[in-house]
Amino acid sequence: MSANKSPLTYAAAGVDIDAGNALVDRIKPAAASTKRSGVMSGLGGFGALFDLKGAGFTDPILVGATDGVGTKLRIAIDTGNFDTIGVDLVAMCVNDLVCQGAEPLFFLDYFATGKLEIEAAATIIEGIAAGCKASGCALIGGETAEMPGMYHGGDFDLAGFSVGAMERGAHLPADVQVGDVLLGLASNGVHSNGYSLVRRIVERSGLSWDDPAPFGTESLGTHLLAPTRLYVTQCLAAIRAGGVHALAHITGGGLTENIPRVLPDGMGVAVDLSAWDLPPVFKWLVEVAELEQSELLKTFNAGVGMVLAVDAVRADDLVTLLQGEGETVLRLGHVTDTPGVAYSGKLV
Repeated sequence: MSANKSPLTYAAAGVDIDAGNALVDRIKPAAASTKRSGVMSGLGGFGALFDLKGAGFTDPILVGATDGVGTKLRIAIDTGNFDTIGVDLVAMCVNDLVCQGAEPLFFLDYFATGKLEIEAAATIIEGIAAGCKASGCALIGGETAEMPGMYHGGDFDLAGFSVGAMERGAHLPADVQVGDVLLGLASNGVHSNGYSLVRRIVERSGLSWDDPAPFGTESLGTHLLAPTRLYVTQCLAAIRAGGVHALAHITGGGLTENIPRVLPDGMGVAVDLSAWDLPPVFKWLVEVAELEQSELLKTFNAGVGMVLAVDAVRADDLVTLLQGEGETVLRLGHVTDTPGVAYSGKLV
């Protein structure tokens, strides 16, 4: 060995295995708090075990979903606010699962960064655990990847993977009919889609993340980091009550593209835009960007995070049930025999 050189180590190359182990120890209590029926193992193994019979299923069909948080992460990184971004990650997966009629069972995360900062990573993963717990879903594993040279300046990326199940024959959508009523569940803000446009709009406005939001009482960054609403337990309660024929999670593509995904061929929907008020954050985005209404409706959720197509006879009872579950329920319109989304009225 040259006298001018010292031995190379993984730590010297930028990967701290001890920090990774310390993070696992730190997050074990958060993961343990999400334990539910069916979980057979905790963190630390090479794989996680789950017992479907132990979870109460007789003849289950599994449903898988994976997603990320998109460029909303940029705001979290730039502001150093990591408290809720983990909730977003969970919501983007489990809200999709429930649209299939599935109960989310377990969740795994992938967290990649250039240099592992234990406090920041723990905050993110504790947010993931909080989202899982609120959805009745167990956080049973994940991967933390420290990759120097791939991510710089505190950047990181997140991905989530969730598995759910329903009994055979209980999948959705099913039995959608012309005349079914559309019930919208209010969103909690922009959720986790359209942030590449959001960041361009903020840039145009000349505001910084720390400036007071023109549409609220907190900073602009804080408002735009409001976590994606979790609809799982509420929608499962509605499904089990009967009369729910389809659910559409309003993510990328907005109302315009997501509702038709759950309709049979030859059917469409009529949506009355005057049925709800456009939330202030969207009014501001529209004003600054001079967004056309069509662009708003296919890019953002516009204040509606989930749409249910329900039997007209059961609609009133389901509104009452969902309101009792804490939801703001909007009567948006109905299913028609004309493909596509036909809008009437105007968002104000």
